[in-house]
Amino acid sequence: MIQYLVRHGQSVANVEERVQGQEDVPLSALGRQQAAAVAAWARVLHAHQPCAEVWSSPLMRASETAAAIAAAIDRPVLLTDDLKELNAGIFQGQLWAELARSFPAEFSRWQSGDADYQIPGGESRSGLAARGRGALEVLSRRNVPSMIIVAHGGILTAGLGSLLGPSNPTLAAAALRPFTNLPALANASVSVLEWPGPVLRLFNSTDHLRLP
Repeated sequence: MIQYLVRHGQSVANVEERVQGQEDVPLSALGRQQAAAVAAWARVLHAHQPCAEVWSSPLMRASETAAAIAAAIDRPVLLTDDLKELNAGIFQGQLWAELARSFPAEFSRWQSGDADYQIPGGESRSGLAARGRGALEVLSRRNVPSMIIVAHGGILTAGLGSLLGPSNPTLAAAALRPFTNLPALANASVSVLEWPGPVLRLFNSTDHLRLP
């Protein structure tokens, strides 16, 4: 089983440098271009190695990206809440630059790197990692040879870190660092996870986004 992991294209909140969490925000103009580029990549992939399914977080920035991919390979989009981004609680919708002033105690706790600290009204990084790992494991047990999964930088990195951290210290560190506006995965990047194992065959590739 091969899982092609895609982070959504740039969103409006990415441009504004706001904490998104589970807020439902659309793709930006650039994000729509990135979604088209990753859809073109998927079309080429599908022609050589057909992808049976397209799974996505239901949040708009991911589902819009997934819709472009699904249209390119003539597959429906299958949604699961387990692929949603971190629930960032009181931080959601806030500018990253204003968090330290608006929520000094809570933001300091978050920045401390405590994986079990739960944002008020939200989630902890350890909870996110467990949810991300579980989502990837559940989907890996489907009786298909490959699938494309469209989700978010936080949950994909945290899930991969939980799965592969013992054998990949760099990925483990990236997954457990404070959730920031500089995620380990670029918008519309592709990573490749192979099961059983799992084995990470590719991480954060953006070659398909390069202009001619």
